[in-house]
Amino acid sequence: MMNSSGETHYSQILIALMQGVLYQENDVALWQSLLLMQVRVRDYCQHLGLELILDEAEGYAYLRQRPTQAGEVALPRLVPRRQLSYPVSLILVLLRKKLAEFDSNASDTRLIISRGQITEQLRLFLPDTANEARLFDRMDTHLNKVVELGFLYRLRGQDQQFEVRRILKAFVDAQWLGDFEQRLNDYAAHGTGLSEDAE
Repeated sequence: MMNSSGETHYSQILIALMQGVLYQENDVALWQSLLLMQVRVRDYCQHLGLELILDEAEGYAYLRQRPTQAGEVALPRLVPRRQLSYPVSLILVLLRKKLAEFDSNASDTRLIISRGQITEQLRLFLPDTANEARLFDRMDTHLNKVVELGFLYRLRGQDQQFEVRRILKAFVDAQWLGDFEQRLNDYAAHGTGLSEDAE
């Protein structure tokens, strides 16, 4: 039986997970409580059709809709699926590739990238445009969406610098990276097609 303090921590963990991703660096005490109570959290979430994804090494946890097993009645979705636009999807793929390169070459754990670096990478796959200001406005819209999704973190006091959140590895997984070359070829072809249509 838990005391009231333990119950409060348990409730705080569940609420934090229902709201989104729980990062170790953002709340060390809550993270430690999650590690201690993870079996109880998993059991509770399972009843709601959710599963706890916890990566202790990377320091994040989140809830994902549990696949319906054979013979089970499908529960309504608590975790909504999000349809991503082509540019946002492309940014995620490029950031995931950059994170894989960073992990294989660097000793640091934080990948910091500038708006300019992201823009230059993305430009290769978008149609050419004479209106640079419009391109940058659109880029900011796409980057804001990636920040909102939790895959980029805007550094305080440095609006043009971002930290790539390591949770991206869980969403853009090894299988997707295995198809990476094909995806980039498809994206490049898509961008070229748009350029030709615009002429």
